[in-house]
Amino acid sequence: MNTLFPKYSRKQDGCYSIYEQKLLKQVNNLIQDNEKCTGCGICVESCPEDAISLGPVGAFRRGAIDYGSPIQVDETKCSYCGVCVVMCPFNAMNLQVDGEDSLPIVEREGFPTYEKVMEIDAEKCVECTTCEDVCPRDAIIRDVPPFEGTDWLGLKKGEAIDAEITFDCDEEKCTVCGLCGDVCAAIDVVKKPFSAETGSVEGEVKWTQKLCDGCGVCADICPSDAIEVKKAGEIKKKKIGKVKIDKDECCTCRWCATNCPTEAITVEKFFEGDIEFHAEKCPGGCSTCVDVCPANAIYLPTPKPPAEMHGQIEPNIAVNKDFCILCGACVNACPGEDIIVLKRTGIRMKGKETDLFKTIKDKLLRPRTSKVREGDFGKVELKTAE
Repeated sequence: MNTLFPKYSRKQDGCYSIYEQKLLKQVNNLIQDNEKCTGCGICVESCPEDAISLGPVGAFRRGAIDYGSPIQVDETKCSYCGVCVVMCPFNAMNLQVDGEDSLPIVEREGFPTYEKVMEIDAEKCVECTTCEDVCPRDAIIRDVPPFEGTDWLGLKKGEAIDAEITFDCDEEKCTVCGLCGDVCAAIDVVKKPFSAETGSVEGEVKWTQKLCDGCGVCADICPSDAIEVKKAGEIKKKKIGKVKIDKDECCTCRWCATNCPTEAITVEKFFEGDIEFHAEKCPGGCSTCVDVCPANAIYLPTPKPPAEMHGQIEPNIAVNKDFCILCGACVNACPGEDIIVLKRTGIRMKGKETDLFKTIKDKLLRPRTSKVREGDFGKVELKTAE
């Protein structure tokens, strides 16, 4: 009996869609993480075999359906080259050859990869919590003791002093970075929900007197010199732990770099270009683009008083371009037409630009806009912008 190769199969394992090509002496598996996949469609436009198509991006990402996935792969068309793995900015795709991670397109042909410019200057970093708090992709690795008083790396808190203690936080100087609350159980830094409308961190510092022993660590480590604690004695500032960026998970939105109180973070976006929101065409009440945006860059504007409108039409959707990464997820998920227009002008890559990459780059730099889906069920159409 003859066995015909290649053989193809697909299966679902939790949030993973696994596509398999079994050859005579090799097994290739393309693994798609649907929790990380944003439906940006970059893999769709990058696939040299046209084996990937967009699925119901908005419905899946919003949790309206529990079947399907943001993208769909035809395992019989896929060449298992690894281009989608390289081009996915969200680390949602992985290729394995005989059970080992592999990227044949890079290893054999020298296909270029993203130039990942994302660093934290350890000298400037004060190890506060801001970057970790604002990061929409959990890409900040913060290995810092949770608060003064815990036994961390053999360090213990000194004895409390018997004295009257006063605490004052200058609201004008305070950046609400969260460092004081992270090192002291007596301080709680309450931050307001982050919104791309303001693009800044706001909140307040609350102090519980009965938990404070006047050690003064909060004042010593405050990067803005906003805290004053009247106490006896001095405590030398200690810098313990480390904060770094997981480059595989970072989507280059720059929330961390924009809000770092000491300007210790450098992040460069993968894509250059522009995005336009034609709010006058948006029917309102949808907010799908807000829900699917992986960079928290899209928001519903705060309503203005009628006296401030002066005959203008109030926009019901907006984007903060400082945080937009031009991934295209919002374009793919928008159920309207010509509401969002995406125009990429450049891609930050390193390595030789092969002929294949140049073809892919031309596709990715082609302006596109949202279009009402009118094709087959489960398929999403895009429209080239004029």
